[in-house]
Amino acid sequence: MAIYTPDWVKHAVFYQIFPDRFAQTTQHPKTVAMQVPLEPWDAPPTLQGYKGGDLWGIAENLDYLKDLGITAIYLTPIFQSASNHRYHTHDYYLVDPLLGGNAALMDLLDAAHQRDMKVVLDGVFNHASRGFFYFNDILENGPHSPWLDWFNIEGWPVSAYDGSLPANYEGWVGNRALPKFNHHNPQVREYIMQVGEYWVRQGIDGWRLDVPSEVKVDDFWVEFRDRIKAINPEAYIVGEIWENARPWLDGTQFDGVMNYLFTGPTLAFTAGDRVVMRHVELPPYYPYPALDAAGYATQMKDLLALYDWQIQLTQLNFLSTHDVARVLTVAGGEEDRPNAMKEAKVSTYLGVLLMMTFPGAPCIYYGDEVGLPGAFDPDNRRVFPAESEWNTDVLSYHKQLIALRESRASLRLGDYRVLYAEGMTYVFARSLENEVIVVAVNAGDTDDTVALSLDQVGTGQRPDQMLFGDGSAEWQGDRLDLKVKGRSGLMIG
Repeated sequence: MAIYTPDWVKHAVFYQIFPDRFAQTTQHPKTVAMQVPLEPWDAPPTLQGYKGGDLWGIAENLDYLKDLGITAIYLTPIFQSASNHRYHTHDYYLVDPLLGGNAALMDLLDAAHQRDMKVVLDGVFNHASRGFFYFNDILENGPHSPWLDWFNIEGWPVSAYDGSLPANYEGWVGNRALPKFNHHNPQVREYIMQVGEYWVRQGIDGWRLDVPSEVKVDDFWVEFRDRIKAINPEAYIVGEIWENARPWLDGTQFDGVMNYLFTGPTLAFTAGDRVVMRHVELPPYYPYPALDAAGYATQMKDLLALYDWQIQLTQLNFLSTHDVARVLTVAGGEEDRPNAMKEAKVSTYLGVLLMMTFPGAPCIYYGDEVGLPGAFDPDNRRVFPAESEWNTDVLSYHKQLIALRESRASLRLGDYRVLYAEGMTYVFARSLENEVIVVAVNAGDTDDTVALSLDQVGTGQRPDQMLFGDGSAEWQGDRLDLKVKGRSGLMIG
């Protein structure tokens, strides 16, 4: 069966936003629901406090994102919730009033689409919350509630808040704040399908599905895909799967997954022994142990062999997300040692270079592009910094690589061939028709020289123009000599 995935995703650069922390509106009158006491914007984030970022604030900063080169936004949950991250959904049809409500989402969609930018929402369909109306009815009415079969209730009275008693209903990973849906109930299934359809009809461009592997009902996501694609065949469906995702990427369910199988090895190669273990031991994405070039090549080849090529082109690739510590902190940027931040920036640069040149859609976690650090939750959810605090070198680096990706079709659609992987130097080519781009990354401390034959580089136009980086490239007859400085990378085309 031929697999089809949305064409626009193959050309996209995503930007992930945690809405409470990105921007507050300065141009739109705040609704009564938004006029509430909030944590100080610049204070360290807390697990439960609100900063008051809103969707109008995002809309007012779209020109900044457009200038950066962003073409698509992925928003973490925006529906009404009693949590700053909004994974505790109260109402799937109501945008949280603190974010501006449904009107703010419509304004954001209009502003984004006017700039040819897509918007993907986070679908939290495995579990709801204690405040979700149908579960709340159970708390109020006990066994008389008509919604009992929407959840898996195991005893009475329901212990929703008393931590001294065991939760007597099924919650996600045992969390009583997150009662799991009974997806075997036809009404639950239909409810979720209609929520997905509703927001696509309202104009969103896709769904990122939260922990979809926890839905254990056969063909659930097959039906979800069919119904979403019936409304918009180009809608993007991307799942949060941290491991091998072949069961979900056969062309009948998701267009891609959050590609942690790219993230972990890439950080293990570019940051190596600089990775700060206390920041990465909990989330299962494994940016350790340190990899040399051969080890990294093996993992990338294995990853590219897992899925159909059309799926590879619509994977979501990233270095940081709201679920892991930020790349700058993972690479040691906040450690108390000489040159820690400088070294971490270099590791970030090398990771961004690999991300922007790997098959799939790169995704920047808000603030990474200006050097925002952050340890594990809640520290990785700091507010977007004021312009005076931006690291403009990091921003410039992102802009250059995004622009190169946009200008070269081979970096978006071309095949991916490893040319050389020895010591700490990794070289690969992206080829499309006559266009060949060669990328070299030296993650080691010393300069390196690599000689490549014309047969290795491949047929087509000989890459001889230095597009990016620190080093040199020169053809000697049918041999390409690359000189790559330590802890740097380059690109020729």
